[in-house]
Amino acid sequence: MSDTFETAARTARLAAERNVPLRLIGGQAIRLLTPDFPPRVRTGQDMDFASVSSAKGAVMEFLAGQGFQGDKRFNTIHGHKQMYFTTPDGGTSVDVVMDQLNMCHVLTFRDRISRMPYTLDVTDLLMTKLQVVEQNEKDVQDIVYLLAAFPVAERDESGTIDPIRFCEIVGEDWGWWRTVTRNLDRLVELVQGDLHSLVPAGARFDPVEQARTLRTQADAAPKSLRWKLRSKVGERVQWYQLPEEIAH
Repeated sequence: MSDTFETAARTARLAAERNVPLRLIGGQAIRLLTPDFPPRVRTGQDMDFASVSSAKGAVMEFLAGQGFQGDKRFNTIHGHKQMYFTTPDGGTSVDVVMDQLNMCHVLTFRDRISRMPYTLDVTDLLMTKLQVVEQNEKDVQDIVYLLAAFPVAERDESGTIDPIRFCEIVGEDWGWWRTVTRNLDRLVELVQGDLHSLVPAGARFDPVEQARTLRTQADAAPKSLRWKLRSKVGERVQWYQLPEEIAH
């Protein structure tokens, strides 16, 4: 498992050196950003990266140069939004999502890919976890780690949890707001109860306090007309999609 993480981190660093926009996402990105916290290690972990469709060719060339094996048919058909590779030994799957992450909600990061050198921006990483409707313990732990390591800033600053970006997302789309606020409320309850052990020793910030700050900001964020209209329907109509795996 350590080898998988080391390979992912090394790939992200080398891509940055060569100006290829390939950024780690998922649990390995959070592990890279929180080296002082106990790593969340699990078997069978894949590698997940983010990139931009305008760099599709450069990403394919770079990964091929590192020995990664691309699924030519899949990448030809779906490469504008997602590409699939395996590690040189064939033992680990490698997904590269392009421009946006389309799961329970859509998170567009195309214009933010360069904010940090090796991973997607901290705020965007946090939102990839807060958008999950059917969360498991690893999702909660990833959120706790980010909230324990990075401050909720007062303005847009790289390497922090950016309230401007956060409020834009939850203020534009009621579905995003509903999922995010539910997950923040749930995190506070869990961390104050059965999952208190998820808070790492040496946490720089109190994740519960930061979750409450974001919850307040979500309610105070200016809401779009689309948000207001959708809010009238509320939970009577499903406000999220359950992601489907694309067959490789």
